[in-house]
This record gives sequence, C-alpha cells and structure tokens, in this order.
Amino acid sequence: MGILEKIQEIEFEMRRTQKNKATEYHLGLLKGKLAKLRHQLLEPQTKSGPKGEGFDVLKSGDARVAFIGFPSVGKSTLLTSITKTKSEVASYEFTTLTAIPGVLEYDGAEIQVLDLPGIIEGAAQGKGRGRQVVSVAKTADLILMVLDASKSSDQKQKLEYELEQVGIRLNRRPPNATVTVKKNGGIKFNHTVPLTHMDYKMAYNILHEYKIHNADVMLREDITVDDFIDVVIGNRRYINCIYCYNKIDSVSLEEVDRLAHLPHSIVISCELKLNLDYLVERIWSELNLLRIYTKRKSEMPDFSEALIVRKGSTIEQVCNQIHRSLAEQLRYALVWGRSAKHNPQRVSLTHVVQEGDVVSIVTK
Repeated sequence: MGILEKIQEIEFEMRRTQKNKATEYHLGLLKGKLAKLRHQLLEPQTKSGPKGEGFDVLKSGDARVAFIGFPSVGKSTLLTSITKTKSEVASYEFTTLTAIPGVLEYDGAEIQVLDLPGIIEGAAQGKGRGRQVVSVAKTADLILMVLDASKSSDQKQKLEYELEQVGIRLNRRPPNATVTVKKNGGIKFNHTVPLTHMDYKMAYNILHEYKIHNADVMLREDITVDDFIDVVIGNRRYINCIYCYNKIDSVSLEEVDRLAHLPHSIVISCELKLNLDYLVERIWSELNLLRIYTKRKSEMPDFSEALIVRKGSTIEQVCNQIHRSLAEQLRYALVWGRSAKHNPQRVSLTHVVQEGDVVSIVTK
C-alpha cells in the first residue's frame, strides 16, 4: 500500500469515528500517523530516482514575499504592477510555469517578490507543481494569497487547507511548548497551565508513533493535539499572510466593503491600479522590518542608505549587517532615536533598536 492510500485510509477512519471522550486518544494517534505520512509524502527520505524539475530561486534582498493563488487570479499582473519585472500575463490558466522573481523597492529596502505558478487542489499530494510551489512558499517571510473577488468564497479555504497540509501555518505563532529528546529516562510530562486537550497518555501515544521513547515535555499553554504534533515534527513554518482580493472592479460596492473588513485582508484592482500603494505599505508592515541609519564619528548621520533589520534586532544584528566581524571588535555603540533613553545613549551588543534609530559603532 502506497503513502497516498494509507493517508486516504486514515482520513476515512477519522471521518467515521465519532468525536467524544472515549475516542480522543484514538483520534490523536490517527492525527499523529497522518502528519507523519504527509511529511514523508512531501519530503521523501530517500534521494534515489530521477531528479524532479524544480524552480529554486536564490534568496536575495531584505525579505521574501511569495504570491500564492489559483491560476488566473492576477498574480503576474500584480507582480508587474508593483515591481519593474515583466511576468507573462494572459487570460488563460497556467501562464506562469516557473517562479518569476521581482524586486519591490520601498524606502531604501529591497524586497524580493516571487510569482509562483498557480497552485491547484491536491498540491499537498504533489499534484501539478504543488510540491515545488509549497517548497518555495516555506522560504518566504510573508505570503500574499491572491484571490479573485468575483469567484466563490471557498477559494481561500481551499488554499489554506493545501498550505496547512504541508506544514505552513498562516497568521499564527508557534505553540509555547517544547519536546526535548533524551537518551534515557522515559517520557516526563509537565505543564504550567491547566490543560483541556493534552495529557500524559496523549503525549506518550504521539511520541511513540514518532519512535521517541525518552523526552522531556513542557507545555506552557493549553495547546491542541495538532499543535503538539507540530512541536514534535519541528519543521512547521509560521508565516504572516495577507489575503489580497483582486478584480474588485467586477463586484458590487457592498461586496468590496465586506471583503475589505475581513481579517488580514486587502482589496485591489490590478486592471484599474486601485489600492496598490496601500498594498505595498501593508506588505512592509507585515514583514516587521526596521530602517536603521549609521553615523561616523564627528560626521552627520547617513540618511541616504538605510540598514534593514528585523523588528526586535539588537546592536549585534546591526553589526552583523554591516560586517560579520564587527560585533567582535565592538567597544560600545552610541544610539540616537526611539530606543535611546537619552540622546545619545551608550549601549552594548544586547540593546534592542527601533525604527529610525541612528547608530554609531565604536570599535576596540
């Protein structure tokens, strides 16, 4: 029996099993087996056989945004509209057959944008070019799900389902839990909050499915069985997502207003160039990037070129952005701006910078 047949068999078993207290352990074990099989399907353990045609694109710029959507929703047109890249556009499906990279320039930042081939239902099972699409999507810092405002509302749910099956979690944070594998000592299960979904028996069953017999489990929040499986597998990607409804010029104003008020959503029209500037601003906001400026001793700050770092970055990350050996040579740094208690403030490597800060590095 192949992996797909095993997956279908388990899914059938889960559908016919009633959900109640008596069956929760059985369902938890089935979920663990299902997640393990899906992982094997998309990331085979052996490298034998002919090499498949992929479309890996070298990651460049300050961040990466991946456009995902069904065929002919306007991804290529959108890429052409907000970057200087020309992606092939046509009114028929599957115009884009490989990943088309572009560069979005925004206030000194260069954001790599990837127009991925239209994803289809069954991508999680490797249909079409689904495996390559989701593989590239996992490397993105932000997913822009391009949807057709004039089509059925279930397109969003179908795409979310496909991404969920391959380990991409949209607009969610990782569960506050850890599983530390040991050489011996059995399973030790601890939690700091009351639990409603997990207990020792459930954790024991799932860990044994993954051949983990010795581990320390610590749950710091009331997580679900699915969350616990994600922690055990450990390769899940938690990525912010913007739901971008295109072609709003073909629907009523009432429908546009409804879509615009959905969580994490934005409405645009590539045809009429509507709301594209706001979309670019939202992309920047969701990426959680900061602009930091540098200053040499006895000189004015250089505002012509910004250093782009992640929100929450420290002086050490700023140094690494300038040169990888600079942090080792640091005596101290002087900081002007929002993160400074007074201007300038003398700080160490652990100081957290904020948007617009000016930094002067003093070396040994």
